[in-house]
Amino acid sequence: MREGQGNRVSTVLGRRLGGELHRLRTEAGRTQAQAAQAISATSTKIVKMESGWVPMRDPDIRVLCEFYDMTDEQFVASLLDLARLDRERRKAKGWWLQSPAAGSMAEYIAMEDAASRVRTWQLSLVPGLLQTADYTRALAVSDEHWEDPDDIERVVAVRMQRQHRLRSKVPLQVHAVIWEAALRQEVGGAAVMCAQLGHLLEVAELPNVHVQVLPFRAGGHPSMSGPFNVVSFTEAEAIDVVHADGIGSTVWVEGREESAVYSRCFDRTARMSLAPRDSVQLIDRIRKGLRT
Repeated sequence: MREGQGNRVSTVLGRRLGGELHRLRTEAGRTQAQAAQAISATSTKIVKMESGWVPMRDPDIRVLCEFYDMTDEQFVASLLDLARLDRERRKAKGWWLQSPAAGSMAEYIAMEDAASRVRTWQLSLVPGLLQTADYTRALAVSDEHWEDPDDIERVVAVRMQRQHRLRSKVPLQVHAVIWEAALRQEVGGAAVMCAQLGHLLEVAELPNVHVQVLPFRAGGHPSMSGPFNVVSFTEAEAIDVVHADGIGSTVWVEGREESAVYSRCFDRTARMSLAPRDSVQLIDRIRKGLRT
């Protein structure tokens, strides 16, 4: 999660809710000072609410919606549900909060922990949820941000902890589409990569894990611009959240229309990929071809 003012944090859900309130206020032609007066608060509170810095109370949301002339009860109910979800997740004391190694991934891990499904597209890496410890370790060693051996082991521990969701009582549904190049890049050497591909074959047998490979021969495809994760939740009102990591920045896509673009992109790429059975066969052929 992102650092905020005092002990507050700006969360993905909080920012989405705040963005909706900001949009309603702007469309209604109201100022932040007027909105603050409507809920007997200060303008600073409205700023924090619209920025997602603070959890929001249902009475405040109802009053503001009425003040902004929002009469669609179904829409108001969706905002109240979003606020409830945000409050619950802010209260959660996830294991990742105790691990400094989670770092900038802490907010993503919190979303993943609450999710019901993750669709992940990767060009150059095996998805984190499907990595072996040695593969993760080799990646960390190659990253200039992790030089201390103890820090690297903490990174590995965080990655392994995330994978517990795959075999929990309510397992995370994972649909991974991986470019063939990620399977041929010998991260950590042939032995590490051979074990990683073997592990990938094992987890692909889990009923909640769906693995597909996009082969080189597929040519151009909709997801060439970069890797991303589409995170989905069980609540009917919850909107998919997209997480895309770049070299120097992290992008969150939180709007309904914007996240739908990524979902369609993922689905088209999956349709161009090998079927799960053919994907497993290709992974096995690559594994057997490694010189260990």
